[in-house]
Amino acid sequence: MRRPTPLPPTAPPAAAERPSRGRPVDDTASRADDGLLAPVIPLGAAADGAGVDEARPDAYAGEPADEGADAAPIGIRDVWKAAHARRRALRAEVRRFTARQRRRRMVWIGVAASLLLLVLTTLAAAYSPLFAVEKVHVVGTSLLDAAAVEEALQSQVGTPLPLVDESAVKAALIAFPLVQSYSLEARPPHELVVRIVERLPVGLIETAAGYTLVDAAGVALSTTEKPAAGRPLLEIAGGTGSKAFEAVGQVMRALPATIRDQVTAISASTPDDVALTLGATDTQVIWGSADDSAMKALVLQKVMQSRPPESVSTYDVSSPNAVVVR
Repeated sequence: MRRPTPLPPTAPPAAAERPSRGRPVDDTASRADDGLLAPVIPLGAAADGAGVDEARPDAYAGEPADEGADAAPIGIRDVWKAAHARRRALRAEVRRFTARQRRRRMVWIGVAASLLLLVLTTLAAAYSPLFAVEKVHVVGTSLLDAAAVEEALQSQVGTPLPLVDESAVKAALIAFPLVQSYSLEARPPHELVVRIVERLPVGLIETAAGYTLVDAAGVALSTTEKPAAGRPLLEIAGGTGSKAFEAVGQVMRALPATIRDQVTAISASTPDDVALTLGATDTQVIWGSADDSAMKALVLQKVMQSRPPESVSTYDVSSPNAVVVR
């Protein structure tokens, strides 16, 4: 009877494979190294191929792959296109945020353009024959013949109103000594108005050439051989350049027309003894100085209404608060 062959003794486990006390040991890795087990791959990752990088078979899902390894190089054209797109996007944003400001600017530009167009149109029409002078009208004359003045200004007919030659108008009016001042007024579309202020004739001064009619400033208006009817004779010490003549001029300007037309003579040796002679009755008006001439004229007018010159020889208004009638 044969004896059974004894079994070989079992080798003791390695120190690394010995389980540690108190915790389990995962021997999957060691068994994989021995070729007994394959690496474990999660089902989800294996299904879509995300667990293992095809370019790196030995890489696991947790390790990133080198994405730029197979990418094409970036050229200057690509950089230029990106910069151009960025600038275009920036301009679009700027236009969006400044839309209100641009609308306001366009409104102001439109208003300014409209005003400029209106001004240019008005000037073009004003300086065109559409507004040419067709009639000259003279106003403010009493001693002057208005028709004669209008005839002298006929050279302005046909001239656009803004282009009326004021120097030519002045040269034409110099021929009329009674014109003290004047002003021009344009009345579109075709009328030119000339407003004249006449000189106030004071009286006649006897000279070697005859009798010269002068105004309150001593300007000679006309000269005749004989005294003009309705003009008082002046007997002024010192002539037209004296203080006495200046006082006479102030008195004549203060007199109302109803009394001035009755004066036939004026005398003054000083500025304080002006005297007037009224009408055919030779009634004397003692005026005194030119002070308070407006008040003296008003008082004299009232006294003459109650006491006409035919019944009076002298009116003394040198003191307007105490008038003396003789």
